[in-house]
Amino acid sequence: MLWQLMENGLEELKLLQTVLVLLTTNTIVHDEVLSKAIVLCFRLHFTKDNITNNTAAATVRQVVTVVFERMVAEDEKFKGLTEEPPAVQGNSNRRSVSTLRPSAKDAYMLFQDLCQLVNADAPYWLVGMTEMTRTFGLELLESVLNDFPEVFLQHQEFSFLLKERVCPLVIKLFSPNIKFRQGCGSSASSPAPVEKPYFPICMRLLRVVSVLIKHFYSLLVTECEIFLSLLVKFLDGEKPQWLRAVAVESVHRLCVQPHLLRSFCQSYDMKQHSTKVFRDIVNALGSFIQSLFILPSAGNTSSTSTPAGGSVSASQGSAQGGPGAAGAGGGLITQAAFEYRGTWIPLMNVSVQGSAKATYLEMLDKVEPPSIPEGYAMSVAFSALLDLVRGITSLIERELSKQEQEAAMREEAEPVSPPQRARCPQDPMAHEVWEEMVNACWCGLLAALSLLLDASTDEAATENILKAELSMASLCGRLGLVTPRDAFITAICKASLPPHYALTILSSNTANLSNKDRFDEPRSFSLCISVYSIQGQSVQMVSPSSESHQQVVAVGQPLTAQPQGTVMLTAKNIQCMRTLLNLAHCHGGYLGTSWQLVLATLQHLVWILGLKPSVGGVLKPGRAVEGPSTVLTTAVMTDLPVISNILSRLFESSQYLDDVSLHHLINALCSLSMEAMEMAYGNNKEPSLFAVAKLLETGLVNMDRIEILWRPLTAHLLEQVCQHPNARMREWGAEAITSLIKAGLSFKHDPPLSQNQRLQLLLLNPLKELSNVLHADIRQKQLECVLQILQNQGDTLGPGWPLVLGVIGAIRNDQGESLIRTAFQCLQLVVTDFLPTMPCMCLQIVVDVAGSFGLQNQELNISLTSIGLLWNISDYFFQRGEAITEELEREEAVLLRQAQDKGEPLHRPFHPAPPFDCLWLCLYAKLGELCVDPRPAVRKSAGQTMFSTIAAHGTLLQPPTWNIVVWKVLFHLLDCVRKSSTTADKEKIESGGGNILIHHSRDTAEKQWAETWVLTLAGVARIFNTRRYLLQQLGDFFKAWEVLLDHIQSAALSKNNEVSLAALKSFQEILQLVTPIKDTDKLDALAMDVPPVLMESLQVSGPGRPLVRSDSLAERLAQRYGAQPSLPPPGEELDDSALWWSAWNTWYRIGTECTRPPSGGTDKLVFVPSQPFLTALIQIFPALYQHIAGGFSMEDLKKLGVILHGAVSVPISSDSSPFILPSYTEAVLTSLQEAVLTALDVLQKAICVGSENLQVMYPAIFEQLLLFVEFSCKPPQYGKMETKHVANAKYNQAEWVALNYVPFAEQSLEVVVDLYHKTACHKAVINEKVLQNIIKTLRIPLGLKYACPAESTWKLAVSSLLKVLSIGLPVARQQASSGKFDTMWPELANAFEDFLFTKSTPPDNLSIQEFQRNEAVDVQVVQLISTEILPFANFIPKEFVGRIMSMLNKGSIHSQSSSFTEAEMDIRMREEFSKVCFETLLQFSFSNKVSTPQEGYISRMALSVLLQRAQDVLRRYVEDQRLSGRCPLPRQQVTEIIFVLKAISTLMDSLKKTQPENVDGNVWVQVIALYPTLVECITCSSPEVSSALKDALGPFKDFMQPPVSKVQNGES
Repeated sequence: MLWQLMENGLEELKLLQTVLVLLTTNTIVHDEVLSKAIVLCFRLHFTKDNITNNTAAATVRQVVTVVFERMVAEDEKFKGLTEEPPAVQGNSNRRSVSTLRPSAKDAYMLFQDLCQLVNADAPYWLVGMTEMTRTFGLELLESVLNDFPEVFLQHQEFSFLLKERVCPLVIKLFSPNIKFRQGCGSSASSPAPVEKPYFPICMRLLRVVSVLIKHFYSLLVTECEIFLSLLVKFLDGEKPQWLRAVAVESVHRLCVQPHLLRSFCQSYDMKQHSTKVFRDIVNALGSFIQSLFILPSAGNTSSTSTPAGGSVSASQGSAQGGPGAAGAGGGLITQAAFEYRGTWIPLMNVSVQGSAKATYLEMLDKVEPPSIPEGYAMSVAFSALLDLVRGITSLIERELSKQEQEAAMREEAEPVSPPQRARCPQDPMAHEVWEEMVNACWCGLLAALSLLLDASTDEAATENILKAELSMASLCGRLGLVTPRDAFITAICKASLPPHYALTILSSNTANLSNKDRFDEPRSFSLCISVYSIQGQSVQMVSPSSESHQQVVAVGQPLTAQPQGTVMLTAKNIQCMRTLLNLAHCHGGYLGTSWQLVLATLQHLVWILGLKPSVGGVLKPGRAVEGPSTVLTTAVMTDLPVISNILSRLFESSQYLDDVSLHHLINALCSLSMEAMEMAYGNNKEPSLFAVAKLLETGLVNMDRIEILWRPLTAHLLEQVCQHPNARMREWGAEAITSLIKAGLSFKHDPPLSQNQRLQLLLLNPLKELSNVLHADIRQKQLECVLQILQNQGDTLGPGWPLVLGVIGAIRNDQGESLIRTAFQCLQLVVTDFLPTMPCMCLQIVVDVAGSFGLQNQELNISLTSIGLLWNISDYFFQRGEAITEELEREEAVLLRQAQDKGEPLHRPFHPAPPFDCLWLCLYAKLGELCVDPRPAVRKSAGQTMFSTIAAHGTLLQPPTWNIVVWKVLFHLLDCVRKSSTTADKEKIESGGGNILIHHSRDTAEKQWAETWVLTLAGVARIFNTRRYLLQQLGDFFKAWEVLLDHIQSAALSKNNEVSLAALKSFQEILQLVTPIKDTDKLDALAMDVPPVLMESLQVSGPGRPLVRSDSLAERLAQRYGAQPSLPPPGEELDDSALWWSAWNTWYRIGTECTRPPSGGTDKLVFVPSQPFLTALIQIFPALYQHIAGGFSMEDLKKLGVILHGAVSVPISSDSSPFILPSYTEAVLTSLQEAVLTALDVLQKAICVGSENLQVMYPAIFEQLLLFVEFSCKPPQYGKMETKHVANAKYNQAEWVALNYVPFAEQSLEVVVDLYHKTACHKAVINEKVLQNIIKTLRIPLGLKYACPAESTWKLAVSSLLKVLSIGLPVARQQASSGKFDTMWPELANAFEDFLFTKSTPPDNLSIQEFQRNEAVDVQVVQLISTEILPFANFIPKEFVGRIMSMLNKGSIHSQSSSFTEAEMDIRMREEFSKVCFETLLQFSFSNKVSTPQEGYISRMALSVLLQRAQDVLRRYVEDQRLSGRCPLPRQQVTEIIFVLKAISTLMDSLKKTQPENVDGNVWVQVIALYPTLVECITCSSPEVSSALKDALGPFKDFMQPPVSKVQNGES
């Protein structure tokens, strides 16, 4: 019925409603009936009536829907009942629907016929269809496919329909669109007309395709590949604009379905030999966008838009206009648009983000292709791109996060599993898909996005593009795809920098930034500059010209090697920079190696914006350092703090990066810094400090895991930055390192540093490394850092001390004073505050460091102060001795174990000694080094300190350690000093720097070294003296003693008087050693004061001893080492003699060397030892002799004699003579001479009390003394030197003056007499003919008499001779028979003769009294002869007596001297002397003791000569008297005659007293013969003569007797 109504065209609308009601309310209508109903609706649709038409169309749509809904409902109903397996028939017939249930069958038949109808074939089921439009058919197909996808997916029959019917249909219908090329259709020449694409069908086909792809992709893999390829083709530039627009919309629809995109990738791109569909889609989008810019826009418009569309592109030339631009307001509201190389494309808001809202795909009512507004396609493509990126990234990131969470949960569940199994099993596959997706799309995306970014003029669009690039970069980073990641980042970087700038930086990222940065290209915009004053500063505001599409916001200097030119930053650059910061901030963990790109770019931007680093590495807007070249607009000025803040936050956020990413960041900063440093070489442009500042900042925020980044971070700063020639660069390097170290030490680590030594040393190590940098500014920073560390963390440094001390001690002389001063401050702080807190192992380092400050030569005061510090340190050792000892021993034990484990010996200076002793030894060794410093003040101070320290604290050392002190410290020092002294320069030093005058005793290096030598030798000697008991326990004390003596000897023989004299003082000091008290004696001495109760406890050793005595540290230490000094065995003192003999040999060698006269000629430069030196030398002998007296032999005595003689012979220089010599008139001994006599005195006293065998030495002593006596007349010669008498020497000339030896010789003579007095009877004295020697020696002054240098000499000689003879002659007489004195007698005779008849004349100025006194001396001698010699003539050799007689004879006949004046005549004749001689002679002649005829003969001879002479004198007198007449005779003749007359009267007296028989007859004859002559003299006129004559004539009366006959007989 309804059918008929339809056919008759009645009540169409009602009819339609009815059908609808019938079908929707129940499910009874099936099969043919149903088909009939449907056909009915279709037919109504194609009536002419518009309303019916539309209603029918709606009804058809609804009916179709109802049919399918029934099927769905049916499926639902049967779902639970039977699950029949779908028949798997590959190529089943299209009519095989027997398996379908009723509703399904209806749906199947319906769908199949729809396909037939669209394809313009006859329907199978919808019988009765008359006409059908393709557009409507396609719409119906699309709605079924879209609304009921599950029907096709669940039922094989339906999917078969899809494959077999729908897809081929679509492909067939597409064909005109594929073949069509824009412009070909109209060309006449084309061979066959091509069917033009028809918009409605094409658009609907695309819709169907979209649905197919969306829902049935899995069924239609191959077909979809074709569809997608077609889509890509439709985007071609040659296709009509509307076709491209619709295609873009379709692509957009795909782009918002990321899961679909993933499937494409899996199905095509990842299969071999398959089209890379996904890649093609993205690339097509990209090239589509590019083509929009490239194609001439005019062509586009003319060929595709209808005339009605003319409103689309409004005046392109207006300001920055676009549709709806606000009039002539200069574009205050700019339309969003893209502009590239003159092509301007507006941007429309086409769809909400993430949904593909199509415009043209929805134009179902349009038959003609619509006109596309300009920019529409671009806008859709832009949205598609953004949605594609957004979709992919969010999809992959979601799944990644899910995986990571699962992995984390799994790890918590089974923590044992190895870390590499962190990913889930399906993981590799999923990852491959993601990677393939990214790999497929990134190139296209990047190209398109970069182009758009470049062209974008809208901030929001720019932001979206940047966001897309950022999310892609981050995704690539997460997936580990390095190349795409770097490419996206590079794009953002390039966009951040000014044009042309980016290319060089990012292409030659690491290459040298040479001269590629010149901006020679003409600028695409000119600038209109107007100057405003902002905050009082002149700032240039750059406004873009109309031509430009970007607002310039800043102008700055490029950070390149070339200084010229400025660069501009636009707002977009700043926007990109922010994105870059955002990327680094949020996705830093995925950046990896691209940190380099990011940071390099940021560095350049920061530079252009003029941000400079400040404390902690934060960048702040700097002052315009480079002058006016950095220009910022107000916009940027307000932005800068924000940017600076973000920059800081970026590096702060590095604390959330994982370790690997952090390393990437550090490496990037390091290489950036290297680059900046390379640019800073060779030109004085300010360097870029960005990298260094940021390294510091990164280090500071990552303190909690500082270990990971510490090494690369500090290595770079140390090796590169701190060594850089540019001072600013260096300064920041040092600032960074020191800040990091300080922060690291003060950071609260977990575990704390005190328990994590390794970390502490790691942190401090760079501080040490800084010492290798030669630049002073770096070292200054380093030391300031040390000072701060000491002040803040000094107490907790612990194991870090060696490093810190190493830094303080790493000073060199080329570093300048201020550095050394700073370092020294640190050291002072350490010594004053931190010695107790540091490990004792470090004390030795402290000593070394203090020593090195002493040795530096930049600042004398520091050297001296550091010596003071060493003293303080020694005090500290002393006070804390026990604690230090214990700690050191613990350490030592550990070290020993370690060494044994390694099988090595323990390396430690002075090893075998206990560790505490080693500490002292190091201190002494350091002081020892300082004692030989080139500067005298340092040497002096160090020497004093060293010896004071050893004196004060030496007792703490163990006895064996003293061995090292003596050999390695003291003797080593002496060697060095001796060497330096002997090689020191003798040049005069003008002044001691500044205006300090130097005393002449220190004005050469040699003299300054002399002082050091003196100090050192004295110090060592003192130690030997005070510590001798201790030292003698050492095995090699004797060897040490010898070495010391050797040093004393070489010093004593030094040519410097100061040194030589001091050496002798030291010699004296070590000789005054007393044998030390043994400990037992001390103990007894102590015990005296102790109350008896304590006595027993005293002997008990152990901790409970109540006595304070053992509490001295030294003894506690001794107990600790169990080395209580053992007492020497009883006989040990005897051993000392070896020491003393060694000393004697040294003394002898010194004496021999220094008194040996110079061999050369009269050279001015001869060295002559000084008097004080010689005195000191000789003064040593008595002390020494006490120790060696026992073995002192003749041999030794001879040696001594040589030295004494030599010493006395040494002359003195004329300039020192006034101080040593007394004025010549005073007879005083010099101290040297006194010393010599004292030495001999000591000897003789020792011999005196000594044993018999010692007395053989007497003669030698006599011999020595007699040598000295000779000096009175013959001063000794000193080599060939010419000496002058002191009176003639000029004080200011370098002449040598002989001493006045007279007092010395006389003193020696007195000693001789004394000694002889004591020893005359000793055998040795007799045997060695001492008396003879004495006489022989005295003979010299006696013979010289008046010619002696001093008158006192011969007088003393005479008196001495008399004394000696009075003792010696009796001895000689006793020994007459032994013949031991035979040789003495002639010697004595010579002496008498030389003296009594001297050849020298008395001086003219001799007074009469003096002369008489001298005569009295002569008389004494004669009296001695008469009393001591002549009476004992029978014991005395005859020759001797004869000589005596002839002497007396000669004396009694005194010949006159011709030089006397008249008045003195009678005195000068020595009448008294003559008289005594004569008397003695006569007495001896007539004595009856004459034992031998010979003696009598001598005397008779003498008498007859005398008488004969008297006769002559008298005769001559009478003769002269007569001739002279009245004139008186000369005085001497008168004196002579008087003398003769007196002699005659004496003779007469003697004859009277003598027995007549004793007188020779001949004498009588001669006496009587005198008488007549006497009578003749009576006529003389002189009263004196007359009186003498009277006396002479008187005695003759006794001989006047009558003659006797005998006589007469004789006469006849």
